[in-house]
Amino acid sequence: MEKSTAMDLDWITTARTLSEALPFLQRYDGATVVIKFGGHAMGDDAAMERFARDIVLMKQTNVHPVIVHGGGPMINAMLEKLGVKSEFVNGKRVTDAATMDVVEMVLSGSVNKRIVAAINAQGGKAVGLSGKDANLITCEPADKALGLVGKPVALDPSVLNTLNDTAFIPVVAPIGAGKDGGTYNINGDTAAGAVAAALNADRLLLLTDVAGVMDADGDVVTELTPETVRQLTEEGIIAGGMIPKTETALAAIEGGVRAAVILDGRAPHACLLELFTPHGAGSIIRSTS
Repeated sequence: MEKSTAMDLDWITTARTLSEALPFLQRYDGATVVIKFGGHAMGDDAAMERFARDIVLMKQTNVHPVIVHGGGPMINAMLEKLGVKSEFVNGKRVTDAATMDVVEMVLSGSVNKRIVAAINAQGGKAVGLSGKDANLITCEPADKALGLVGKPVALDPSVLNTLNDTAFIPVVAPIGAGKDGGTYNINGDTAAGAVAAALNADRLLLLTDVAGVMDADGDVVTELTPETVRQLTEEGIIAGGMIPKTETALAAIEGGVRAAVILDGRAPHACLLELFTPHGAGSIIRSTS
């Protein structure tokens, strides 16, 4: 009788993993999951390919992923290439009309279509949108000193609901339309949180370049409540760039999202680990009520 080879054992492990995922596949059957995609994974071809394959797998298992992406580094590179000088107020870029033209060109154009192409290359049917399409995101100025930086004030998710009912996967650039007819640049995390709330999403996944929310000892806190997040923020443990992400998570939960997860987008298959394994990934924030 032939002995099992290492390759045979690898396939058995794969089959076991698929079998163990069954309760989670059942748990998320028909669920809407909004994913903020950004950071390191956007600039790495191999990471982009893995992400796209995972998104197609999610759709194949009847999870409805909605991608909202950023693109700050790509915007910076294009502004520099075109010689568009930026003004900053309190460390934040002022988005004037010339900058807004570049932002829209990069986010709704090259960045959005790169993600769409990556998903389609894995057998998916991705559709690129911006918040201006079908009045998806209506904005008003977030801070007049920052120019055309917007905050969402109204959302019409009907186009996303229509796509979710089909085989299509929406990929949304964080650009919104103002009531004045203008175009506004929206923070990617903020846009993702607003979209998740409008869809009453089961999960909001915020992919970052860190492992999650850290405690005072530098260890990842795997589960938090809104009250714990506020306490850690008051104590200065949640600080810096993590504050906007936790604020987005809290706003989404208050808006009806079941839970938000801050996780490391650099980790291979981070979304699948979070949704389809008991281990999870990153820091999940959900209300106890």
